[in-house]
Order: sequence, then C-alpha cells, then structure tokens
Amino acid sequence: MPHIPFLKKKANTSPFYGPNDDVPIFLACIMGVQHFLAVIGGIITPTLLISGAGDNALNLNQDLRQYMVSASLIVSGLMSLVQIVRFRIPKTKYYIGAGLLQITGVSFANLPAGQALVSNMYKNAFGAILGTQMVCALLTIAISFLPPRVIRKLFPKIVTGIVLFVIGGSLLSSAMKNWAGGSGPCMSRPQSGDFALCPTVFAPNAQQWGSPVNFALGASVFFTIIILELVGSVFLKNISVVVGLVVGCIIAAGVGMFDGSDIAAAPAATFLWVNTFKLSVYGPGVIPFLFVYLDMTIECLGDLTAACDVSGMAITGSTFESRCQGGLLADGLSGVFSGLATSMGVVTFSQNNGVIAVTRCANRYAGVICAVLLIIFGIFSKISAAFLAIPAPLIGGMTVFLFASVATSGIRILGYLDWTRRDRVIVAASLALALGVSLVPNWFEYVMPEVENSALQGFYDAISTVVSTGYIMGGIVSILLNLILPYEMPADNEEESSEKKSTGGVDRIFRDEEHGATYTVCTIYNSDTTARCYKKFSGAILRILTDTFRLRP
Repeated sequence: MPHIPFLKKKANTSPFYGPNDDVPIFLACIMGVQHFLAVIGGIITPTLLISGAGDNALNLNQDLRQYMVSASLIVSGLMSLVQIVRFRIPKTKYYIGAGLLQITGVSFANLPAGQALVSNMYKNAFGAILGTQMVCALLTIAISFLPPRVIRKLFPKIVTGIVLFVIGGSLLSSAMKNWAGGSGPCMSRPQSGDFALCPTVFAPNAQQWGSPVNFALGASVFFTIIILELVGSVFLKNISVVVGLVVGCIIAAGVGMFDGSDIAAAPAATFLWVNTFKLSVYGPGVIPFLFVYLDMTIECLGDLTAACDVSGMAITGSTFESRCQGGLLADGLSGVFSGLATSMGVVTFSQNNGVIAVTRCANRYAGVICAVLLIIFGIFSKISAAFLAIPAPLIGGMTVFLFASVATSGIRILGYLDWTRRDRVIVAASLALALGVSLVPNWFEYVMPEVENSALQGFYDAISTVVSTGYIMGGIVSILLNLILPYEMPADNEEESSEKKSTGGVDRIFRDEEHGATYTVCTIYNSDTTARCYKKFSGAILRILTDTFRLRP
C-alpha cells in the first residue's frame, strides 16, 4: 500500500535467515523464484539490444539471437553458483567467490563499449567483443589480489559516480529509440520498402516509427512499473519490471503484435557452444573495455559491501576483505569464461540486495535455486525465442526505467561527496566532455588523419573510439583531475571547522562548541517505513535540523 503519513504499522517480526542458516526447503524455493524474477529482465536486456537492429547493433538473425540469450542465461547461472558456493584456491589464502547470496548477470556497462566497437568494426564484431573482454577481464583478476582499501583509494566515489551517471545517460538514447519502434532502418520512416514499418512490413500489425500505438505500448510498461512502486506490495515492487513487461505483452498480444512462428520454429533445447564466434582482439576496443572492467570492479565492491550488510555479516575486517577478494576474482574469471562461452561479461547484480533486505532471507540455498532456474531457462531455447518475440516498444519502455536507474545510482554516489569547490570542478569538467560527446558523438570524427600504415591507423582509431565514448572521457578526466587537483586548505579555525563538519553515513553528528551541544540525526530505513530519531543534548535544534535534514538514499 502507499505510505500514509502518521499511520502506524507493525514491525516486521519474520525470522532472519543468514547465509549459512538452516532454511525450510519450500521457503528457499519461493525466495529463489523471487530473486530470479528480480534479475531476469536485466540479464537478457544487454544481449537483446546488442544483437538487434541498428547502426551500432549486430543485426543478427533470430536463430543466433535466441542462442545468445540462452548463453547469457546459462553463463549467469553458472557464475552465480561460483559466487554463492565459494572455493578456496589450494595451498593459498585466496578464494574464488564471495560465499554470499549474489546473482550475476550481463552488465549494462558492456553496451557502450560493445556498440562503439560494432560501429567501427562490423564484420565479426561479436567475436571481437568477446575476445577483447577476455583480455581486459585480466585487469579485474589482478586487482582482486589488492586490498579493497587500495582499490577504493585508486577509484574513489567521485569517479564511480560520474562513470555510472554517464553510462546510464548514454544508454537512454537506444532505449527511447526502441520505445518509438526500434533502432533499425525504420527510424528514417521511409515511404516504401521493407522498412516502411517497424521492425519490417512483414511483422504482425507493424506500425511506423514513432506511431501512437508504439508510444502507448512502451508507456504501458513504464507506467505499470511506476504504479506498482506506488500501490504494490513489497513482493510486487521487487518484480515490478517483470510485471510491467508482462502487462505490456498482454496488451501487445491483444492488438495482434506478437508473432509465434519463431517460437514454434525454435529448437526445444540448446546449450553453450551450439553456435560459436571467431574470437579476436580489436586494438581500439581495449581501452573502452578496460574502463568497463574498472567500472565492474568498483560496482562489485559496492554490491559485496551491501550484500554483507543486509546479510548480517561484518563489513570490516579480514573476513570481509577475503569475501571482497573472492568476489572480485570470481568476477574477473567470469569475464574470461563468458567470452569462451559466447556471452558478454557478467557482474554481480545489486537487485538481490534489495530482495534480501525486504524478505530477511540471505540464505545461499535461495541463491542456488535462482541460479538453477537461470540455467534451466537458458537450456530451453523456446523461452529465449519468447523473449525475442517481445515487440521493441515494450523493451524500450522497460529499458528506459532500467537505464535511468543506472544513472540514478551514479547520482546517489555523487550525493555522498562534500561538494567542495574541488569536487565541483572535477564533476563539471568530467561531465562537460562526457555528456558533450554523448550528445554529439561525431565531435572528434574528423580530427585524426587517415594514413596507409595499418598499425598507425589502428592507433588513431583507438584514440577516436576513446574520445567518442562518453563514459570513458568522464572516467579519464575525473581520474586525472582527482590525482592532480590539490585538496582545499582547511579553515582558519581548523578545530571548530572539524567539529562542525558532518560525518557521512547513517548518523550525522554535529557539535556546537559554543553551547556545548551534540546532535545526532539518525535515519533508519526499511521496505515500508521511514523512521527518524533525533537525540538532543542542548542548543538550538531548529538551526541544526535546517542545516542537516538530508535524506540518505
């Protein structure tokens, strides 16, 4: 139900199941299904977009697309098992896997780098994506052996926030195109030919790009998600994306926009390596994919920290650092294995942490159930064919919300900054180039010369690829400025300034030296209620609340 002010609700008295607790089998199955529903939409979306139609997509036939969706589901399930079970490397102190309820899936960060590579190298492009990601995944493997505190120092929150914000913003373009009908040749709205309608004139009840029908279909998904966030139960909120897609599919079927011929023609089952792609390493794509795996590394650390927190595990100390090391190493190995198994790189998903928080079940058996379901859905290829039969406007309505959520994660991280002048300069300079390049992608197109020397031309192409990819520009500029810009000098009265400075995190503590006062604003969050506790010792509370009344994401 929607939040009603002043209405008291009963506290959640359901038992908490830790990662290694005994849990009823039926409950584990129910929780596993809920985790599966929370991640399935995000797992298949990157593959659907990169394999579809458009100038920066692979434009593959339905058979190959079905296989790619199946491969992404199977790989996600297998690598989820590795993260959940956790293996110790013999005769060492290192682990593979976090030993927590962590589900992996194809990362959205793959899309900008993959799309940039496709636009520069169309032939055998997917094999180049797989080979390049495998090489760049070695970076995450190397980083996994560094202490987490060193990683956080190298890539602070100001860099992470900028990169995530630009990735989400840049992906919104393809989502909006799909909402209107697709990103293929039908976008130009030709008056005749196969692409006069989207996706082609042969599709059932095909519409022109940007037609009212396409707009309404995408809106049915998008606004269903919003409505569920307003009036849905905790369970429905966690699977709002899937429910929105199902509602849109029902409407699309009602207006005759579903074609079941591909589902009927699909084989009953498939597995990895039924189709293969010629692996290669594309030089200009190395730098973009290095940034992809740097982003995945930072994202993995954040997800593991949140997972330990909601699972009742320590978020400091040697055990926590060991889990971070194992989780990062598993993510790096996932990048290599994904390439060998014909899938784009997978990373730990954050959606599961929200499910754990509201269900109070962090048991690893639930994660195993979810991973097994992913593998089963991948093996039965008719399910993949059903996903591909979904009209583009429905995918667009769903991905607009998902990609905006990625950008929102970046904003949330940036919200933890102190926003000094130094912070503002770094963010402004980084976003100036990152957003500018995203809005005008051909800005640098004619700067580098064309030469006959293939090696030199490859170097020039690499520079062009880096400069024309928004999140890479944002990452490079933010890293460089964070290293070279001096920190601001402390105030003249350093002691008084430090005492009045807010401490980040859940509790914000303020001391008023003049009145000898201390105030704590404590914010507690759960799925349904927001309770705030204020502890007053002395002084002017109104001024303190005015200065410090900030909501924590």
